[in-house]
Order: sequence, then C-alpha cells, then structure tokens
Amino acid sequence: MTLQSMTGFARSEGSSGRYRWAWELRSVNGKGLDLRLRLPSGMEALETALRDIASKSLSRGNIQAGLSVSASETKLEAVVNRDALDAVLALKQELGNAVSDAPLSFDTLLSVRGLVEFREPEETEAAQAARNADIVDGFSAAVASLKAMREREGASLYTLLSTHIDRIEQLTSVIEADPSRQAEHIRARLEAQIALIGDGNGGLDRERLYAEAALLATKADLREEIDRLTSHVSAARELLAAGGPVGRKLDFLAQEFNRESNTICSKSNASAVTAAGIELKVVIDQFREQVQNLE
Repeated sequence: MTLQSMTGFARSEGSSGRYRWAWELRSVNGKGLDLRLRLPSGMEALETALRDIASKSLSRGNIQAGLSVSASETKLEAVVNRDALDAVLALKQELGNAVSDAPLSFDTLLSVRGLVEFREPEETEAAQAARNADIVDGFSAAVASLKAMREREGASLYTLLSTHIDRIEQLTSVIEADPSRQAEHIRARLEAQIALIGDGNGGLDRERLYAEAALLATKADLREEIDRLTSHVSAARELLAAGGPVGRKLDFLAQEFNRESNTICSKSNASAVTAAGIELKVVIDQFREQVQNLE
C-alpha cells in the first residue's frame, strides 16, 4: 500500500440528459474521515451512497464535497388550474346580464391569478434515476482523482520522512560513539574529580566516594535511550515501507522519539552529546510536523 497525504483537490464534471453537473472535492488534515456534502435540494437521498464510496478509498481527512447541477436548456409548460377555470366560468354564468356576454378573451384568462402556471415539466422516475446514477459515478471519479493526488503527495512525504529518520539514526550513532560515554573516559574524569576533592578533604572515605560516583555514572548512562531510539528508527522505517493509513502510528513514534531525546539532553554530561541531543530534537520536530499531513 502507498502512503497518502491528507491534502488534495479534485474536480469531475459531465452531463446527463439536459443537465450538466460538476463535483469539487477539497481535502485537508483531520483526525478521522469527515465528509461534508453540499448537495442541491432534492438530492439528499444520494448521501448514503456517496459516503460509502468515499470511505472505501479514504481513511482520514476533512473533505468538502460540493455538487452543482444546472439545466442546459429551459423548457416550460403551461398548466391550467381546471378548478379555477371552472369557477371563473361559473361566476360569469351566475352574473348573467350583469356583465358583458362576450366570450372571455385569452388575455383575460391569463390575467386571472393562479389560473395558468408556467413551470418546468416534471421528469420521469427513469430520467431522474439515470441522472442520479451519472452524478454518483462522477463522484466516484472525483474521489479516485483525489486519492491519486493524495498518493502523489504521500510519495513526496515518504522521501522527506525517510530523510528525517536517516538523520535521527545518524545523530543517535554520534551520541553512542561520543568519547564521553567510554568507560576509560568516565573513569579518568571521576578519578580526577575524586582526587581534587580528596586533596582538600583527607577525611573522606575514598571507597564510599567511588561507590557514589559509580552510582551517578550508572544513572547518567544513555544505553537504554540509545537502544530505544534505534528500535524506534526500525519501527518507523517498517511503517513507511508498509504504507497505508500509518499517520497515527508514526505520530506516536514521533512522541517516543521526543521523549528519548529529552532524556538524553537531561542526562548528558558532555557538550558534544548535548549538542547532538538538541539537533535531534529539532529533526524530530520536523519529522512530527510532516507526519501530521499523513493519512
């Protein structure tokens, strides 16, 4: 499976009978899949089918989907209100000689409110079903186009995130190889400090002092943090290689990366390790920022 970004745009348009329709889809980051449909009045019945189509191709993202429909030509038909016409004729007959006995003119009939109504002819159920089917197919095409764009963005994110992971691994190696972590270096530094303290305080118990110093050195050791960083690097690469909707899992790993880098900086007793730890935090922040865009 390929990675998908959560940002993208797609448009699909076509015609059905005398109608033209157009879909526009816009996608941005979201915690889950949130499809917001804007449909013309009378087409609400399509919503269930549209949501089913979107959920089969997309897992996350806030998606705005708008449909516009217009008639390519306007046809009107005259509809006579028979009840109103009968009432007018009955009234004329009832009034008899009180009004002119000349036949009612066409203009007079048209001027009677509600007697004649001009409206678009009603579509048959078959024509409506065919139009709706074309519109749903157009939505499928728009979703496929949106997915393709999100996958292209995902490919770019794959390259960028892989670069960040490589840098995290490099900085972890720098921290691991720093001379300040070597046993000989630690022992020499402690001996110098103990000798300095001992020169001015002859009454100190050197064996107790060595034991306390060894305990402090053990607490400051970075072995566990380095091992966890190495493990997280491997896990991140596996997730990127697997593809699909892995954004949440990578975001969790970014938090774990950050936790270990904070511990390294707090434990560090060498300027080189501290500098590497700070750069590590910067790279992890960049990694997590980009992960937010992944599905």
